[in-house]
Amino acid sequence: MKMKRHTAALGFLAAGTLVLTACGSDQNIPQNEVNPALAGLNVECGTKPVSAEGSSAQKNAMDVFARDYSVKCPGQELRYTKSGSGKGVSAFNSGQIDFGGSDSPLDAEEGEVAKAAQRCQNNPAWNIPMVFGPIAMSYNLPGVGDLTLNADVVAKMYQGQIKKWIDPAVAALNPGKQLPAIDVVPFYRSDESGTSDNFQKYLKTATGGAWQGEGKQFKAGPGVGQGKEGSDQVAQSVQSTPGGISYIEWSFPKNLGLGIAKIDSGSGPVDLNTGTVGKAIEEAKIEGQGNDLRVDLESIYGNKDAGVYPIVLNTYEIVCSKGYDPETAKGVKAALTVAANANPADLEKAGYVPLPTKFKEKVTNAVNAIS
Repeated sequence: MKMKRHTAALGFLAAGTLVLTACGSDQNIPQNEVNPALAGLNVECGTKPVSAEGSSAQKNAMDVFARDYSVKCPGQELRYTKSGSGKGVSAFNSGQIDFGGSDSPLDAEEGEVAKAAQRCQNNPAWNIPMVFGPIAMSYNLPGVGDLTLNADVVAKMYQGQIKKWIDPAVAALNPGKQLPAIDVVPFYRSDESGTSDNFQKYLKTATGGAWQGEGKQFKAGPGVGQGKEGSDQVAQSVQSTPGGISYIEWSFPKNLGLGIAKIDSGSGPVDLNTGTVGKAIEEAKIEGQGNDLRVDLESIYGNKDAGVYPIVLNTYEIVCSKGYDPETAKGVKAALTVAANANPADLEKAGYVPLPTKFKEKVTNAVNAIS
């Protein structure tokens, strides 16, 4: 599956570069209060700052990683610039940064794989999936605090085929619930968005192709819904509109106290939580070979197993398998080892989920193999 890049997946993320050192704001935080797992990690800290750039979707996770890295490696820095996936790949391939952050793996057809290998002293670059964030179906339905939806119903809402919340298709998923007789008001991202890209891929896969839209520009039915720029505006619109619904990164409805629908993929309603998203990640297929861990997201979007929440996007850290100078290799490996062991509570607060155990083993093995 070829993933398209985006430059502004999460509207709420602050711009700029994060730089944290042991002399900064976290210098007085005891190690076991930042992340208890840090004490047991065995890393060899380099002597150079680690530089990275790219995806805005993972910026808040990088904030967590950078803070922990400055604690684990006192005096060292992880510098991350939120510039968008495409710029992150370009900066990596031109040797300006140590690793790139991208919402899609390197694209061979666009020449990215070859350029990355050249940058890595004629060694292959690896795509390491480090950050996973669920997409919530958020709603504002007065009197309804527990709602179940599925891909077919959501697609028909955005196609204008389901116009009222009392539609029989919605009622069938919510037996015994008193649904209000108000209009369905779908909101979507009007700007180009990786969230829209992944959400439409989910709809297309989960509906067996009934959903025809694709790409970073959302394709609602003619005259259906309202487009808003950025996830923050989408979330605020749902909050202020009875009957509103939209696809939004998890942190937004959590922070605003909006309803989050359960998703029924055929084996019963599934809540959005770290466990159900973790199960989706754990069961995902890997398309890449060896330590090139390209994820087949269609294996997540089409997963109908019980207890799996399927609407997820991920971000890769693009690294050289070999070709770094020794001190840079130490720094990259240390920073990514810390990232793979981030505190689950910190990640959840930021809107992400921790790597499940078996998946983390694959990621850790790849990081350890960097030289």
